[in-house]
Amino acid sequence: MKLIISVALFCAILFMLAGCSSSLKSFSPERKFPPAQLREDYTLFRKILEDVHPSLYWYTSKDSMNYYFDDGYSRIQDSMTEPGFRTLLSYVLARINCGHTSARYSPEYSSYLELARLRAFPLSVKIWKDTMVVTANLNRKDSILRRGTPILTINGIRQQEIVDSLNKFLSSDGYNEVAKFQQLSNRGTFGGWYRNVYGLTDKFTIEYLDSVGEKQSTTIPVYDPSKDTSAFQGGPQLRFTKKELKKQRRFITRNLQVDTFLNTAYMTLSSFSRGNKLTSFFQHSFKILKKRKIDHLVIDVRGNGGGDASLSTLLSRYLVDHSFKVADSLYATRRSTNYGKYVDKQTLYWLAMQFVTNRKADGKYHFGYFERHSFNPKKKYHYNGNVYVLIGGNSFSATTLFASSIKGQHNIKLVGEETGGAAYGNTAWMIPDARLPNTHMGFRLPKFRLIMHPRVEKDGRGVQPDVFAGPTVQAIRDGVDYKLEKARELIMLDSSGRNK
Repeated sequence: MKLIISVALFCAILFMLAGCSSSLKSFSPERKFPPAQLREDYTLFRKILEDVHPSLYWYTSKDSMNYYFDDGYSRIQDSMTEPGFRTLLSYVLARINCGHTSARYSPEYSSYLELARLRAFPLSVKIWKDTMVVTANLNRKDSILRRGTPILTINGIRQQEIVDSLNKFLSSDGYNEVAKFQQLSNRGTFGGWYRNVYGLTDKFTIEYLDSVGEKQSTTIPVYDPSKDTSAFQGGPQLRFTKKELKKQRRFITRNLQVDTFLNTAYMTLSSFSRGNKLTSFFQHSFKILKKRKIDHLVIDVRGNGGGDASLSTLLSRYLVDHSFKVADSLYATRRSTNYGKYVDKQTLYWLAMQFVTNRKADGKYHFGYFERHSFNPKKKYHYNGNVYVLIGGNSFSATTLFASSIKGQHNIKLVGEETGGAAYGNTAWMIPDARLPNTHMGFRLPKFRLIMHPRVEKDGRGVQPDVFAGPTVQAIRDGVDYKLEKARELIMLDSSGRNK
């Protein structure tokens, strides 16, 4: 087992540290690729997915995927820019219904975007079923479309039609609408996809509801950063050392706060990725909870997109009162591929899979350790108080494993909306990028299929909350943290019941 972990960790470290370099001297973001090059890349894109992806037909039949692949190919009638080609690839990838499989810009274009000051759709929005509400406006002088304003139409198109159109380009596990709504609600995402699908105009006509619920209309300009004079200029500039910046980033990623009045601790975890010293953080945090005899613990994983499953499992062990498995089955369909030269670090992944997988009678390569191994509750600093876990559409991958492992325990409540990751299982674990030779664009290529609970219906939905807490227009307008407020309400009820 030590050897398995060492090899897997060695490969993971190399993967994280390895970077890609490219020359930007001749790069032009407006470059258009000729149809012949696009078709060549697209054909390779399809072949790699058909050869390697373990869940290509998990939610979509082979006949249907063949149709979507053929349809995508038929749309290459003229030259395309990189954003245009990425939009096409994203449309096809979204048909797989795998949240770990998505298209990426080329390294050159990604570097360009980091510094580019592009015109943008000016509004960030919060979206849920049948509703779109403004959360931020880049046009700071706009006094009409403020936070909490419901949007009805954009340039004459109903908001629901726009959302339905953009959702067709978003990858998610199964049929999870909440995950797609949340993706579009993340800052900048709606505007980015609106640009790619609908294009930008100099002005946008927005129909909205005013403060008394009456329909109104206004016209707003596209946001142009080169003309933005409202940003703060001058004044003293705060300077931080690298050590201070690292400490700040780590605090944002994981922190623990204690409310002595409610005898409640609040743990925020925005990632399960390595490099954040989570092992020592968990030990120190649960030591504090035990020492102070904290009755209630709120764990916020709403913004946690996942990371290392061993760390999410470690957190589970501090909370669960029973042994559990991370996976009922975990396997890959291939160790190698005929297209290995297009897959990043393929040799390293192949080497790791030689150590951690074995071929079984079904012809698949199973990661036997996780299929066999049961994890037991931690004995030292185990927490036995009331636990309220805040979840939502951004709770994904390893965070879904965590939510699934603790769900149903008598002293634990999941609060919020369903997770973005599927409750039945996902396709992940080892996820290299495949790189296309002409456009240099890439796409994530997960190696393993993981099934958490075979007795859970494969309905394409996330882990469901025990207590639902969803957005409202008023909550958005008032800036209320409705999920945290629901947890505090439950704490007050549990406290009052204990004191009777």
